[in-house]
Amino acid sequence: MNEPQRIAKRHRRTRKDHASETAEDYVEAVFEIIESAGACRVVDLAKRFDVSHVTVTRIISRLQKEGYVTTEPYRPIELTSSGQKLAKDSKARHDIVFNFLVSLGVPNEIAEIDAEGLEHHVSDQTLKIFQQYLKKQSND
Repeated sequence: MNEPQRIAKRHRRTRKDHASETAEDYVEAVFEIIESAGACRVVDLAKRFDVSHVTVTRIISRLQKEGYVTTEPYRPIELTSSGQKLAKDSKARHDIVFNFLVSLGVPNEIAEIDAEGLEHHVSDQTLKIFQQYLKKQSND
């Protein structure tokens, strides 16, 4: 593969990662809010992400079309089975990246912020290496 093709491949992956980032963040938030409060509403997501109700409504509408959530007017937002899987996978990725950063000495607060971005862009191969490193650290 020549150099321009290699560079283009990296950029394609980054664009793909960006495209799924919002969906992952929102289904993960819906999952966590349902677990802690029993139900998730637009207002809960607006507060969590510090965005308007209109922004949340648009994103939830998109997620509903993509098959990740179900909702009706004046009813809580619920995750479909696809949404639950995406939420759990996203949470697991986040936790691995967070724990890896903390194991390197990054303070918890900074690791939490950094993990929020990295979790969407780290490859499965790199994530496995992070897991192996963490497992080795816990065995030592």
